[in-house]
Amino acid sequence: MESVNNTAVSGDATAAAAKATLRHAKTLKLHTGNLVNRSRLKKKCPSSPGEELQDCIRATLTDWFATTQLPSGGGLSDTVDCCIPEATEAIKPEERDELKVSVKLFLCESDQSSIPEALEMACQTLAVSQLDSVIIAPRGLPEGEVQTLAHLQPAWEELEALVRSQKIAAIGTSDLDKDLLEQLYKWSQVKPSSNQVNLASCCVMPPDLTAFAKDFDIQLLTHSDPKELMSAATFQEAVQESTKELDVADWRLEWVLRYSIIVKSRGIIKAKGYLVNARKASP
Repeated sequence: MESVNNTAVSGDATAAAAKATLRHAKTLKLHTGNLVNRSRLKKKCPSSPGEELQDCIRATLTDWFATTQLPSGGGLSDTVDCCIPEATEAIKPEERDELKVSVKLFLCESDQSSIPEALEMACQTLAVSQLDSVIIAPRGLPEGEVQTLAHLQPAWEELEALVRSQKIAAIGTSDLDKDLLEQLYKWSQVKPSSNQVNLASCCVMPPDLTAFAKDFDIQLLTHSDPKELMSAATFQEAVQESTKELDVADWRLEWVLRYSIIVKSRGIIKAKGYLVNARKASP
């Protein structure tokens, strides 16, 4: 009976430490770990990328709440790194040449300065010095507003700088029609190597887009991501379900990064996961 009571006390102390840590923090960095092994997730086959991400956030926070401890010095950090170390899939140097690391970065805020931070976090998490491919998904525009080259330029300039510094090998776009892709191609210094097309809105690739991509060696890919991968309300709901009585209304999602590690010779996914960055709004 005493050991059971000790276990309960230990669990309560761990949960209290996690809540104190998160209550104090201003930034939350979350890594879901490798999703190829889905034993930690409630839904083994989520119906959408958004549902998958929500389930991942819940599972990761639940595990983190059960294992985190207060720092030995008693001090609390403004940044919380929420991850489960044994679920992380770092790449060994000897296997790097055999693997392709592809990333899609979803921006949830208009601030483009977070792009280098997000991609550096991916490099550190996966233990690589360079990402093979990065696709940018800019923040969705208000209804009725049409995306233009001016909307794309700030993010693209950030990506170009990372290509020049050899953090990224190739960069791509998402959901651009032929005219906008052509404008970006003509304006940019580092040309887009790919463009994703959402099959939910386009069952067949538009002929003009296909012709332009072929002429300028741009790979056309398909995807099923919604325009908004995760709303602020859905993110807060996922966090709330894991943290119970904590107030999460002032947390906002800044960006979500999805990565895939592919074995080149076999074309299979070795690892897949999400990195998430959220920030507490200033009072």
